[in-house]
Amino acid sequence: MGKFGLQSVLLFAVVVHILIISAAADIKNLKIWPMPLSVSYGHRNLQLSNEFVLKTEGSKYPDASGILKEGFSRLLDIIKVAHVVDTNFSYDSPSPVLKGIQVVVLSPSDELQYGVDESYNLTIPEKGNPAFAYLTAKTVYGALHGFQTFSQACHFNLTTRSIEVHQVPWTIVDRPRFSYRGILIDTSRHYLPLPVILKVIDSMAYAKLNVLHWHIVDTQSFPLEIPSFPNLWNGAYSNSERYTVADASEIVRYAGRRGINVLAELDVPGHAKSWGIGYPSLWPSKNCQEPLDVSSDFTFKLIDGILSDFSKIFKYKFVHLGGDEVDTSCWTLTPRISKWLKQHRLNGTSAYEYFVLRAQKIALSHGYEIINWEETFNNFGNKLSPKTIVHNWLGGGVAQQVTAAGLRCIVSNQDKWYLDHIDTTWQDFYSNEPLTNITKPEQQRLVIGGEVCMWGEHIDGSNIETTIWPRAAAAAERLWTIYDNIAKNPEQAARRLAYFRCLLNQRGVASGPLTGGGRAAPDEPGSCYEQ
Repeated sequence: MGKFGLQSVLLFAVVVHILIISAAADIKNLKIWPMPLSVSYGHRNLQLSNEFVLKTEGSKYPDASGILKEGFSRLLDIIKVAHVVDTNFSYDSPSPVLKGIQVVVLSPSDELQYGVDESYNLTIPEKGNPAFAYLTAKTVYGALHGFQTFSQACHFNLTTRSIEVHQVPWTIVDRPRFSYRGILIDTSRHYLPLPVILKVIDSMAYAKLNVLHWHIVDTQSFPLEIPSFPNLWNGAYSNSERYTVADASEIVRYAGRRGINVLAELDVPGHAKSWGIGYPSLWPSKNCQEPLDVSSDFTFKLIDGILSDFSKIFKYKFVHLGGDEVDTSCWTLTPRISKWLKQHRLNGTSAYEYFVLRAQKIALSHGYEIINWEETFNNFGNKLSPKTIVHNWLGGGVAQQVTAAGLRCIVSNQDKWYLDHIDTTWQDFYSNEPLTNITKPEQQRLVIGGEVCMWGEHIDGSNIETTIWPRAAAAAERLWTIYDNIAKNPEQAARRLAYFRCLLNQRGVASGPLTGGGRAAPDEPGSCYEQ
């Protein structure tokens, strides 16, 4: 690196350091969630023009698909949703007017995939002739995050009946700490109607979460249409509790236009009893119905067909193949399968390994990299494909072991990041550090992120939002914000989280109060910001 380049890097580091310090010095007045990489702000206000516009001069992104324009339209909708902006109301505001936002995206591509650059820089001046906010990003998805941050600086002025941007001038430099920041939803234990799923996606975008892990099928039901094996969705609860291919494609499309990837899960070989409603030969026997029959080639032909159909819908580079909680007793107790095991010199444990590895090879043949629950690593980690990501859920210490073995990991330890554990508080969610006891940089890089899990045994469309929010937001900051900017005591973040929780309510998202765990209700009458 030349002398000038080195000086530039050092100058940038000093500026960022100063910005971080300036934010930390007055953090109590910040209302941005999750906390940006660096931020400075002032104490003046700008009024948003009634004709607030998007300008893209200088941008290399052509926006042929309209992702940026749609994102800007949603920005206008969410900053105006809490009150009616009365354009006929006459008031001579002393605040200068912000005419619009200039967005410059450096990449012409809008391909959404793991590792896409999500960084952005946002500046909002205190004056100008005319005054414009300025947003730069490497990709359109970084620009969408910038819109979310901008929206949180906007407030309704009850005197002027207009939208204002508070605390100008703003200078924000931001990027995520982890590339994988997810929420799991479970549509097997309870069917979630399409509008409910789309609303979850909207709320994820507000918190800068970027992966919807769709646990589609399980023991209880198989609600998804699979054209290659059309009887599989006979395992749905009812005819109306099903997702067509078009429904699934719409979920992927809707999420993608908000910068969110959809991770499809096909949990095998356990958790698959519902498959046999349409294809009974998948059951080891009529009275012993899971795991899937390991001895039958039809089982793997069917998995191949499902993953082939998946590859036409789910474009994320990863597919989740489950592999958890496999009780192999149905294999060893069913005479014909027991005979097959002996012929192949397998027992229950080695047959479990055989099944998982064969399913992995099928997924790889369709171009996917694989995610498996941690039991696969705990039982035969050295046999897993090197393209495997191990999904930790049982407890602490696993990520440390996985990364030491050279594999990638996603953290979802159930004691901290399971949303269906409603006694777990937002403070617990906030304090859960994915890199605990992982000190080597090369191993830290193998933790690609984390995910909060919304298992559906007791959740449907009536209570999913209050079970997710605000606790998922606490995890979202942990996953987005650099470690040094994370509050070491969660109570230091409580005021900002309370504000974000109320912002969710204003946008029509049924977030519960901070007091209590999941699905909590307010204890008594009072302000949203105090509960």
